Order: sequence, then structure tokens, then C-alpha cells
Amino acid sequence: MAMERLATAMYLAADGGLIPGAKPTKIPGMDGPVAKLFGYGLWVLVLAGVGGAAYGVYKLAVADKSRNGGGSEPFKWMGGGIAAILLSSSLIAILNGIAG
Repeated sequence: MAMERLATAMYLAADGGLIPGAKPTKIPGMDGPVAKLFGYGLWVLVLAGVGGAAYGVYKLAVADKSRNGGGSEPFKWMGGGIAAILLSSSLIAILNGIAG
């Protein structure tokens, strides 16, 4: 029940234009809500990575620049966001290669 609701929410986000160009390719042998969740979930992971990287840039802009300030936290956010983008985009490319 919860999986179907999550799949419906991701499907509506893709159709509503929140996720541009998110048209997951059907993978042979995978069908139903699992395929929708996996396909759109990777696009949501890309958006989360972009949000994390943007938040890191924001934290870097407003960070305390003195010697006592915690200067590594913005870079942790940016690194995590970039890692999420790279991971999900490579998985999208691999899955499109398998299905395609």
C-alpha cells in the first residue's frame, strides 16, 4: 500500500514537470511498482544531490570565516551532493544500457 502511494507520488512528480525528462526505460523482467520506484527513485536521488550541493554552496557563503569556524561542513554537503549525483547518473546510464 505504501509502495503504491510512493510510486504514484513519483509518477505524478515526473508528469507534473518536477523531474524534467524522467522517462525510465522498462527493464526486462521488472514490472509494476518496483520498476516505477526504481526508475523515478534514481531521478529523485539526482534532485536530492543537487539540493545537497546547493545547500553546501549556501553554507559556504554564510559560514564564519574566522579561524574558529567549522570550515569543513559546507564541503561535506557539497561532496555528498556530488557523490549522489554521480552515483545516480551512472546507475541511470547503466540501466538504460541494459534495457536499451
